[in-house]
Amino acid sequence: MLFATKPKGYFVARNADQVLLARTSNPTESPVTIEALRSCAADDAAAMAAALGELQPKKAPSGYLHAVCGVHPERQVIRRATLELKRVKEPGYLEEACATQLRIEPKDYVLAVLNANDGSDYDVAKATGKEVTVCGLRHDDIATTQEALLAAGIYPERLELGAVAAIGALTDVLTFAHSKSPTLLLEFGAEMTNSFIVSANGLEAARPIGSGLQSMVPIVQKELGLKDEEAAAKLFYSGAFDFSGLGPALIKKLLKELQASIGFYEVQTGQSVGQLVCTQLPPVLAWLQDAVANALGVTVLTVEFEPWLQSRRIVLPETLRATVTDTRWLGLFGLMARFEGAHAENSPAKA
Repeated sequence: MLFATKPKGYFVARNADQVLLARTSNPTESPVTIEALRSCAADDAAAMAAALGELQPKKAPSGYLHAVCGVHPERQVIRRATLELKRVKEPGYLEEACATQLRIEPKDYVLAVLNANDGSDYDVAKATGKEVTVCGLRHDDIATTQEALLAAGIYPERLELGAVAAIGALTDVLTFAHSKSPTLLLEFGAEMTNSFIVSANGLEAARPIGSGLQSMVPIVQKELGLKDEEAAAKLFYSGAFDFSGLGPALIKKLLKELQASIGFYEVQTGQSVGQLVCTQLPPVLAWLQDAVANALGVTVLTVEFEPWLQSRRIVLPETLRATVTDTRWLGLFGLMARFEGAHAENSPAKA
């Protein structure tokens, strides 16, 4: 057909609290222009329906928005592992290494083994590197996640771990900015926090910490003298109260774990972690990023999205730049960016 409508690209980043959505001028070709951005609470069905309608006014024949989806399940696996090169080609060795080093049951997961430095698929036949990143998701969590997306009106054409997309994007941002500072990337969840140390060389360290946002609720109750945890949770997530003064008390347990992880990394590598970025905090809890940064004595990383995206041949129109005010969007942009080859433009010199 001469006047057939060109296909658009759709991208969705979803966690337990929020959903970020984007429409681009095409699905895969470069350059690409971001045409629309939307965000809504994950549990607000009406807001989700409205966002999908604005993103795709004319529904697809299937009735679903077909999109590349990045998700953040609590039980995801993103860990570094060290392989014995002389055993890599042995049948069952990779499963054995995952079971012993990651302390998981491999048969319960869909797992991918990646080269630690660049995120490419690990080639067992060549087995040239012993340091790898293992990424995965439980079979039952895949089914639950797909069902939740379908119920929201989204058909996942490709399902990715959103944290992997964010790590890839952050690595590329640091490379683009000529930054040599290892950066702590935190993903706060309800029951746990995923901690990653990322540099321009890739993922340096990864650790899940069994202390999430919900662990702060009893402290809120105690500090404010509230009658029960339900009232404390409602206030904590409402954004109606300034909790920044309680920051040190709320992050005390988390801070101890982070200091241990960072200390081990710094002793092993001789490199100092100097920056922090939190990619999954709801806007009402954004103050937690400053609280953690101040406690660790590091700076909060500011990402200049427009020049970085431009270097990856992704155009962020001026009309949308005011929408992208924080690093929540990093993972969504990581889903649409293609990191092969050098940046399209010369990156700025590091001050």
